[in-house]
Amino acid sequence: MNWDEWKKTWRQALQLFLTLALAIAFYFFLLRFYSIKKNIGTVMNILMPFIYGGVMAYLLKTPCNFFDKFWEAFLPEKLKKHKNGISVLTVLILVFLILYTLLRTVIPQVVSSISVLAGMAPRQVTRFFDWVSSYLNSEGVVQNYVRPITEDLSTKMADWANTDLLPYLQNIVTNTLNSLVGIVSNLGIGFIVCVYALCARKKFARQGKAVVYSILKPKYADAFMNELEFADKTFDGFLSGKILDSAIVGLICYGFCLIMTVTRGFSNGILISLIIGVTNIIPYFGPFIGAIPATLLILMSDPIGAVIFLIFIIILQQFDGNVLGPKLLAGSVGLSGFWVLFAITVFGGFFGFVGVLIGVPVFAVIYDLIHKLVRRGLIRHQKEELLDSGEKETPEKKSGRLSPGEHLEQKLDERILRRELEAMEKAQEEEEKQKNPVEKNTEETKRKENSSRKKKRGNTDGTI
Repeated sequence: MNWDEWKKTWRQALQLFLTLALAIAFYFFLLRFYSIKKNIGTVMNILMPFIYGGVMAYLLKTPCNFFDKFWEAFLPEKLKKHKNGISVLTVLILVFLILYTLLRTVIPQVVSSISVLAGMAPRQVTRFFDWVSSYLNSEGVVQNYVRPITEDLSTKMADWANTDLLPYLQNIVTNTLNSLVGIVSNLGIGFIVCVYALCARKKFARQGKAVVYSILKPKYADAFMNELEFADKTFDGFLSGKILDSAIVGLICYGFCLIMTVTRGFSNGILISLIIGVTNIIPYFGPFIGAIPATLLILMSDPIGAVIFLIFIIILQQFDGNVLGPKLLAGSVGLSGFWVLFAITVFGGFFGFVGVLIGVPVFAVIYDLIHKLVRRGLIRHQKEELLDSGEKETPEKKSGRLSPGEHLEQKLDERILRRELEAMEKAQEEEEKQKNPVEKNTEETKRKENSSRKKKRGNTDGTI
């Protein structure tokens, strides 16, 4: 057996061994799934501050990059080396100002709305029971059947409230306080991690890129980096666009609630707008999730106003789904409604509320990867006729119309380029002056001689 045959046999044996090892590992993974899941949960709880910090740093990465360009375009040359720290400080100050403004204006309104609802609920319940008792008093036959049931039910409800409900509520309050303490501590450590990650984000990016190109071949490393860039654009575009879309929807809803406050006496405008805006972040199901509790809140005090509000929410969601959402989220996901529903259902079932939020961009990345693999396989097997008509052609160029953010970034890039050209011209002039010191000295001596001659002529003229 020569060297080539031995090498081929060894490669086949290695592939067989790796296949068997992966099959055995997969079997033990399924066998110990719940214990592995529990251990993974423990590790995730330990790393939760870093997860919080990483999420906050990723959300603030885009404004930090924008302010990097902004300060590079306007800072003097001596301070340009500190532009990264100044950008991070600027973003953090803006975030704190926005949070302080929201908390200062929203929380008192929410507390007052909740207190109004808490005072209104007993009156509504009392009114309901008064109506039931008056109906029973008017109907003697019904009263004979219903009264024993209501008395027995009230007794059982009182016993259940004393024996089961109160201890359950105490456990809920205790667990909630413990979880709040943990969340606050994790957020505090996560904020420190976020600051470090933002300041060193470019260094981390270079290190990660170096690791990828040191492990993979250049061809596969380029493909991996391209897919990673696509994933970053998808997540960034979806999250930023969805947050902006939800903020605009909440503001529109608040404007409608102000109008209804003047006309029909709405008292929970801030709380209702907050519910509509926050739940609108959830794709597809968010508008329906937010509309139900908001309509019930209005229904307690104004049934006709609840119907008007429900009609307004339907019109608002149609506007958001057909006009506002496509304008803000155009090209960020590229999925049909079926796949959006599939992604929300599957990821929400596996990962809960977090899966509902990030399921759509994650599935968009997976969908794009599978689409590229299928397209490459069809081209390799010469089955291009199975591709869609739009995929056979070259990708369309980006529209010449820029968004306001892109237009501003283009202006900043032009200013940075202009300042760099001016700095290069100054450097060239200084180099030329340093190369020709003799000519410079001769010109200075000539100027001095000319000035001295003029002075002598002036003196002689004065003496004559």
